[in-house]
Amino acid sequence: MTAHAAFGWLQILRLGLIQACLGSVVVMTTSTLNRVMVVELALPALLPGLLVGWHYAVQIVRPRLGFGADRGGRCTPWMIGGMAVLALGGCLAALATTWMAHDRWVGIAMAIVAFSMIGLGVSSCGTSLLVLMSKRVPDALRAPAATTVWMMMILGFALTAVTAGRWLDPFSPQRLVWVTTCVSLLAFALSSLSLWKLEGNPTLSLRQAAAKAPTRTDFSRTLREVWQEPQARHFTVFVFLSMLAYSAQDLILEPFAGTVFRMTPGETTQLSGLQHGAVLVGMISVAVAGCGWVKGRLGSVQAWMVGGCLVSALAMGGLCMAAQQAGSWPLRANVWLLGVANGAFSIAAITTMMRLAREGTAQREGTRMGLWGAAQAMAFGLGGLVGTGVSDLARWWIEQDELAYACVFFFEVVLFTGSAWWALRVGHSQASAAVPSLNSPSWAQEGQQS
Repeated sequence: MTAHAAFGWLQILRLGLIQACLGSVVVMTTSTLNRVMVVELALPALLPGLLVGWHYAVQIVRPRLGFGADRGGRCTPWMIGGMAVLALGGCLAALATTWMAHDRWVGIAMAIVAFSMIGLGVSSCGTSLLVLMSKRVPDALRAPAATTVWMMMILGFALTAVTAGRWLDPFSPQRLVWVTTCVSLLAFALSSLSLWKLEGNPTLSLRQAAAKAPTRTDFSRTLREVWQEPQARHFTVFVFLSMLAYSAQDLILEPFAGTVFRMTPGETTQLSGLQHGAVLVGMISVAVAGCGWVKGRLGSVQAWMVGGCLVSALAMGGLCMAAQQAGSWPLRANVWLLGVANGAFSIAAITTMMRLAREGTAQREGTRMGLWGAAQAMAFGLGGLVGTGVSDLARWWIEQDELAYACVFFFEVVLFTGSAWWALRVGHSQASAAVPSLNSPSWAQEGQQS
């Protein structure tokens, strides 16, 4: 830990509130504005899809933003600045959406700028928040803290969707801009209050950063050095593969249930809700397993990460079988198992990310976290395109819906299995790095941590 005191539950809850504020702005732009473009404005569904994909593509700058936090030695300015850019981007996105009704091309140009700002804001605030957690949250609280912060983000999604939905009726373009602006300003205000004196004395932090700063501060050189670290490299591949598999299922699960199982829209929505509830169960399970009073008895964090990927692969294999046995297959139980496994490996991965960020060369936490965040953003951006694209291609080639969906699910089986293998490589690289210094105290400490 640093010279500052380790974070307790009060500080963790404040970080969770910031994550909830971040999610509240994002859900307005990626969900509500999506619907307005398609339904009220009768625009092609491809437009909001491309805008959301663009906001993920912009997040490739995460390593550079993380490097800036490393060099400055402070996370708070990057989090406040990121929330400010995100809030402005959310307001501009709402204005751009209403502008499309009068001048489509000007509105689209404004939306591109707005979603670029949203991607930059999420990158800056989200990356620095994870860096601060990795530096200040003690080992015993990492898994429960990760679960708490992400559950608060989901709570932010839900509360914003319900509250803003009531304010938006009766709908009008002016009301859309007003509600989005209120949500954005409230999110910025609450996150700024949560950050007040959270990180500690800036003078002390800057002095520590200057003492620890490496002699070479070139970003491209620093990024190459981080990529040469086996654990950072292996974990980057794991994040990309696992998040690609995780996101590829989102856009095809409900269409699959409707096409193959003949479920109604209400039934498929309930099925999606069942899956999200199961994800929370998986997250909570990892948090309980990481608590001090049961830590180690229910398996290590890496075991949950590997096991979650393998069980996810098993559940996706079950969906392959479901495509061929629609009438008799227990689809709800299969989806519940998939959700629990997804939640377990995702929280275990975030916990591992917080640990790995502090291993290796000092003052590289932000660059490492940015690298993994960029891999996750690229995977989420590609996930929807890969899932729907492979589904359409398989349907065109095979001309049978059941086999087409089975092909997509089998592709995700391969991705999840590969993710489990790379998760094992993360632990193997840690053990390999420790072998040359078997007699050193640091090796003993690393062995205990693993």
